[in-house]
Formats: sequence, structure tokens, C-alpha cells
Amino acid sequence: MSHQFQGKVAFITGGSDGIGLATARLLARRGAIVAICARRPDRLEAARAAIAAEGTVEAHQLDVSDADAFAALVADVAARHGRLDMMVNNAMSVHYAPIARLTLDHWRKDFAVNADAVFVGTKAAMAVMATQGSGAIVNISSTCGIRAAPMMASYSASKAALIQFTAVAAMEGARQGIRVNAIVPGQVQTPATVEYNTHAPEAAARTTDAIPMGRGGQPDELAEAIAFLLSDAASYITGVALPVDGGKAAQLYMPG
Repeated sequence: MSHQFQGKVAFITGGSDGIGLATARLLARRGAIVAICARRPDRLEAARAAIAAEGTVEAHQLDVSDADAFAALVADVAARHGRLDMMVNNAMSVHYAPIARLTLDHWRKDFAVNADAVFVGTKAAMAVMATQGSGAIVNISSTCGIRAAPMMASYSASKAALIQFTAVAAMEGARQGIRVNAIVPGQVQTPATVEYNTHAPEAAARTTDAIPMGRGGQPDELAEAIAFLLSDAASYITGVALPVDGGKAAQLYMPG
């Protein structure tokens, strides 16, 4: 068993399922003290138990769109453990509707979770990491943030904003020893993907067919990429938006 994160403290939002849970389990397995937050208490408790089987975890019920509560929780976790080494802004919100039926409230909710909360979490984490002179942050975007997806206007726009914010945070944190990167997942087998497949099965099938590797990704595959960017092995990498998508993003640069 690798102990590359032994003694380090990690905070993961949306840690109760999908990519967040897979990442929390991996970091705990590799020695990190992991704090997760999520909205739904039943899923949160199940996730806590799963992660506890791998290592040290604490779980907090929280909606990251509550900016004050979110910032306070990040500061509290860091204060109690004496440090914060890793931050993964993974919580997400998505509303499936054509623009004609997408409400302003839907738009604002997606931005509140996918962009505003990333700002809040990154700012809170950077405040702690700056005093340490070290830290790594990974924000979870989406291929929807770099290529359009019908029925997902607010999600796509907010995930695009996240990528640009990550680049700015990386520039500002670099001289303080803080690295900030983004992961750009494609189609990953998570509860959110199942929901999308239910709402738009034909579009989901086309999405899978368009992936050069011919399949969606698994949460564990995304977790490995996130762990790499958080690790010392990525010590000279900051400001990148790394596609982990079976080759889908490469099609942006291919003719035809």
C-alpha cells in the first residue's frame, strides 16, 4: 500500500458518491486525513463508512452554495488538524433543459455550485496554504466546459468559467507554493451520468459513440488523475485543465 499522502490533510466537496467518493477513498488509502462534505445525510454516512474502511475520514453535511458555512468549514478543518494540504472542489449541480425552458433560478443554482463554490473553496484553501507555503488544489470541470452540450447551457457555462478561474488562481498561487489545476472529465459512470442518460438517452448514446476509446470512464480512473495532480509527482504542474475523457477532447483539434 502506498503512503504518499501520509499525514497530509485533504478536503473534498461532493464526497458522497462518484468521483468525489472514489478520490476520498484513494487518498485515505494512501495515508491522508480526509474530510468530505455533501448535502444528503444518507449518502454521506454511507460514504463515511466506505472511506473509514480505507483510512481516516470525517464527514460533514453541507451545501457548498452556502458560502459562509463552506468557508467556515474549510477553515475549521484546517485549524483542527493544523494544516490543509489538498483541496478538491468536486461538488456539482446540473439542470437538463433547452434554453427555452431553463429558468434563471436553474442557471443561478448551477453557477452557485459549479463556479461560486469553487471560488469560495479555493479562496479558503489558499488562505491556509499560503501560511504553510505549500498546497495543491484540483477543481473538477467537464468536457462540457470546452465543447457545447445541448440541454446543458448553465452547466456548460459554469464549467467553462471554472477552467478560467483555475488558471487565474494558479498564477496567483504559484509564488506561494500553491498549485491549482483542473480535471476535465468526459462521460464518467456516476449517479449524475445515470440521470443524464435518463433525460437524454439518444444524446447519451451519441456521446459514448463519439469517445475514441469507445466507453465512459470509471470514477477510480478520475481519482487516479486527481491524486497525481495533488501529489509531489506533479510538483511542476500548475494551471492546467487536464482532460480525462478517453480522447474526446482531442477531437477539438482534429480536422473534419
